[in-house]
Amino acid sequence: MTWTDPYDEGLRIRREVLGDDHVDRAESARTPLNDDFQDFITRYAWGSVWQRDGLDRRTRSVVTVTALVAGHHWSELEFHLQAAVRNGLSREEIAEILLQCAVYCGVPAANSAFAIATRALGPQDGPS
Repeated sequence: MTWTDPYDEGLRIRREVLGDDHVDRAESARTPLNDDFQDFITRYAWGSVWQRDGLDRRTRSVVTVTALVAGHHWSELEFHLQAAVRNGLSREEIAEILLQCAVYCGVPAANSAFAIATRALGPQDGPS
């Protein structure tokens, strides 16, 4: 059995999920300080975990959004919400995920997440 370096597959999946603009920005921001980290996330997060067959991309997005809310990782949440839509989640499903997060991650965390979601996905037509 031959070992295949997961970097190329990871870069392909990262581009599909996060979009070319995001990945191009991350790649152009490489420095000697963060170069190994960029390689690490592309190779392991995207090339070894996101490519696995055990969960589909929609489910991986649900887990990722929830984990980001729980960990208060706001800088990552915005582009992962956009990725969740790219992976097939509707705005209504994202709202339900964030409401679920309010119960298990806390109302302040969900409040922040809803504000980020509004910025990331744009407001809908208006109050219902």
